[in-house]
Amino acid sequence: MDVMAELVGSIGSVGYGLAAIGPGIGVGIVWAAYIQATARQPESAGLTRTYAFLGAALSEALALIGLVVPFIFGTGN
Repeated sequence: MDVMAELVGSIGSVGYGLAAIGPGIGVGIVWAAYIQATARQPESAGLTRTYAFLGAALSEALALIGLVVPFIFGTGN
């Protein structure tokens, strides 16, 4: 059986690239919702700002998990 193509390099970097897309979109959605909520009801800006930072932090945690997982489960050559 002949090998048609060979994968050379780290597939973990491709995985991290794909894993970074989701949190990027998530942070954008969180801040868009904060801006919309503040525009609709400006007096609630202080309360919703806390939730916006919390949502952004949780979304960024997913990006950090996506960065660490290839190192943990990657195969050592």
